[in-house]
Amino acid sequence: MTAKSEPATAPAKSGAWLDRLERLGNLLPDPVVIFLILSGAVIIVSALVAATGWSAVHPVTGKVLHVQSLLSVENVRKLLVDMPDTLTGFPPLGLVLVVILGASVAERSGLFHALLGGAVRRIPRAAMTPALFLLGLLSHHAADAAYIVIIPLSALVYKEAGRHPLVGIAAAYAGISGAFAANLIPGQFDVLMLGITQAAARLVDPVYPINPLGNWGFTLALGLILTPVAWFITDRVIEPRLGPSPTYEANEADGAVASDLNADQKAGLRWAGIAALVIIALFAVLTLTPGYTPLIDDEAKGPARLEPFYRALIAGFMLLFLVCGAVYGHFARTVRGTKGLIAAAAEGVKTLAPYIVIVFFAAHFVAMFSWSNLGPVMAVHGAEALKAIHLPTPLLLLVLLLISSVLDILIGSASAKWTIMAPVVVPMLMLLGVAPEMTTAAYRMGDSIFNIITPVASNFPLVLILCRRWAPEFGVGSLIALMVPYSMAFAAFGLTLVVLWSAMGLPVGPGAPATYIPPTHASAQ
Repeated sequence: MTAKSEPATAPAKSGAWLDRLERLGNLLPDPVVIFLILSGAVIIVSALVAATGWSAVHPVTGKVLHVQSLLSVENVRKLLVDMPDTLTGFPPLGLVLVVILGASVAERSGLFHALLGGAVRRIPRAAMTPALFLLGLLSHHAADAAYIVIIPLSALVYKEAGRHPLVGIAAAYAGISGAFAANLIPGQFDVLMLGITQAAARLVDPVYPINPLGNWGFTLALGLILTPVAWFITDRVIEPRLGPSPTYEANEADGAVASDLNADQKAGLRWAGIAALVIIALFAVLTLTPGYTPLIDDEAKGPARLEPFYRALIAGFMLLFLVCGAVYGHFARTVRGTKGLIAAAAEGVKTLAPYIVIVFFAAHFVAMFSWSNLGPVMAVHGAEALKAIHLPTPLLLLVLLLISSVLDILIGSASAKWTIMAPVVVPMLMLLGVAPEMTTAAYRMGDSIFNIITPVASNFPLVLILCRRWAPEFGVGSLIALMVPYSMAFAAFGLTLVVLWSAMGLPVGPGAPATYIPPTHASAQ
């Protein structure tokens, strides 16, 4: 869909400072150029720093981590020889390509339009934003698949409701990435992070147990707090600034609105529903059949047993969209034969061409930064600096939160940063009376702050491309300005919650107090 003569975004009604930020941000070069500049900078910095011999000792293995020059023979060879692997190994790329094959068929067959047109009319306008934001929180269990599934659908939902599609993108992106430290239901990410925490905690207390639900109290409270905050920001700041929705030219397959579906389209919806039940039943069989559970890790315990299921959701979404879209298109007569299906899937991949160009340069920047070892060395020294300052516990956690947020600009993976930082900061804070679960919660909050406003985030280019579908001139500064109000508000409320939580000593989760009594103290009692 493309906008007609109306501009993609109306003149701003509020937020003059955001307009200035957008103008300044749009002075930034294209993301491709940004990643080229960053790649050049990390090459130069790595060579200069490596020459000084800057290093750090890994807090667990004792291995000395040296900064590696990207101009070394080994790294230059790796850059040139492994270039195809570096591109295809970029985590978001594969899932985006897989899901788009199905989503493109579902959209171009008219299935999304038929479904959303009716559903939106049943949702009160005031409830759309909180419902969408909560869906974003729950989608954390689907990992990166949420970006390619929920964000485009959110734009369509708002468009069908007569609201600006970019408002839907903003609300969904805020829930999926900006509020990544929050959730309503624990999932595999909690298991991953607290597993790293447990290994670090046992450097001080060899029998210290950590419940995989050890952050649930905090993440649930944060989710409940950020939902009304996101609701207010979306409806009172973002939507008035963007103005009314432009008029968009419909795709040929869109046809009538849901209330005016013809007999073929209604039959298509019925059979698509049956197809959806078949796909869901298939995944249920693969998950629940005694003695045959490919999507369950029988060797794991607790929520970790479902990790294969969560990872298979990418394939599940692709199959759901592809099969249901094909069935709907057949009965609604919007997709004709296998040639029509292939053409619809190819059209979706074609729209990702700009994203793939950006990803090529993003993947190499991320890879080179990893090869340089700058991230781990900086993380270790940052943790040691944190240890050197003597502050009250709430302020100490606040500093940890800020360090993790700054590192988030440079290192995208939360678990990778925590693997390096946890063995230093968790034992240190345990000896100061802070429970490992509380330290983990503070770190996770800090790791979420800049997710939605840093152009070097792995999914930022994807969201930018999704925005450009509705506003072709949408720039880097436009997306930063769109998301900055969420980032600022979430940071303020998240910081406050961390400080108050630790000051009051509230349990961070089931069986997870915010305070810790060192073994020497415990034995003396």
